[in-house]
Amino acid sequence: MTEVLLPTLAICLLLLLVKMLNDVGKVTSFLQQKADIFTPSPRSFAFLLTVKYYIYLPLAVLIFGSTAWFFLKKTNKERDFERQKAVAISQFDTAKIWCAPEPLSIKQEKDANLIQYGRDLIAHTSDYLGPQGTVRPISNGMNCQNCHLDGGAKPFGNNYSAVVATYPKFRARSGATETIVKRVNDCLQRSLNGQELDSTSLEMQAILAYFRWLGQAVPKAKTPKGSGLLKLKFLNRAANLDSGRLVFIEKCQRCHGSDGQGLPMPEGNNRRYPPLWGLGSYNEGAGLYRLASFAGYVKANMPFGATYDNPQLSDAEAWDVAAFVNTQPRPKHPFLATDFPKIEGKPFDHPFGPFADTFPERQHKFGPFQPIVDFQKRAKEAK
Repeated sequence: MTEVLLPTLAICLLLLLVKMLNDVGKVTSFLQQKADIFTPSPRSFAFLLTVKYYIYLPLAVLIFGSTAWFFLKKTNKERDFERQKAVAISQFDTAKIWCAPEPLSIKQEKDANLIQYGRDLIAHTSDYLGPQGTVRPISNGMNCQNCHLDGGAKPFGNNYSAVVATYPKFRARSGATETIVKRVNDCLQRSLNGQELDSTSLEMQAILAYFRWLGQAVPKAKTPKGSGLLKLKFLNRAANLDSGRLVFIEKCQRCHGSDGQGLPMPEGNNRRYPPLWGLGSYNEGAGLYRLASFAGYVKANMPFGATYDNPQLSDAEAWDVAAFVNTQPRPKHPFLATDFPKIEGKPFDHPFGPFADTFPERQHKFGPFQPIVDFQKRAKEAK
């Protein structure tokens, strides 16, 4: 309130002084034309001619003081804000669950508008980049937030906490060191089954600014606890599709519909819960098409209201429903010929051959996974 009231009062006073100065100027001009009238009173005449300087002085003091106060306050505020960031980084603890910054603090940042735009792009991607997007139609209508919950801020909700701290980094999928821009475009092309954003575009720069803000308290090369997805214990069997279908009917179709295409959301605005399969869903090249990733995502976050420390599904239910969803029809893998140039780098649950082991493709897709993990571990140790 004070930050609005004081500048308003200062502006009103400034306008009043300007009005007075203008009036004095008119009076002075009149007096100079009638100087002969004041011949008997030279002191009065001299005072009237110089009275404007009594206005100039407080006016100059007001302008200088207000300007100095504004910039000093702003500088101190920025310094305090940066000090808080430095303290947060110095106190970073990998043993504690990561907590996202308070969204209201965005307005304190120098590039607040850019960060807020990035946050909006993540939460409502389709509004900007979907089939009817206001910026350009380059994606399938899903939002980044459908896979990266709460705008990428939820612990074990596939969050972005470690993105800025750990990129650039080598990824076996591409066989190269990747930048954050590459990673964002991967999601657009795979999870949103769409096209790339130009690295210099306003939208890409806004997303990067949001990532920097979100991971501001994470030191370089550190990965917070709660980053990414929950890692579930393996089943000693393959995931069961029939059991997964029953879990879907009981727990999932209330939001995603019996056909998996998503029902309208309570917030309206023509928004729907995301489709879990079909042409409008993620393609076979998406990260959640890997069973372990999707099972961990489901366990910590689904159905609506579940959290990593208050799950609503058992581990077996999470594995089974993930398998059921990922066997439903969806867009094909667009990068099958180029992903994992070194096949020994394929994860245990990568569902597409060839493999550097003798396990069948079905086992890589549905499990049991422990034998595959054990084989891969022995192969690394033998090198």
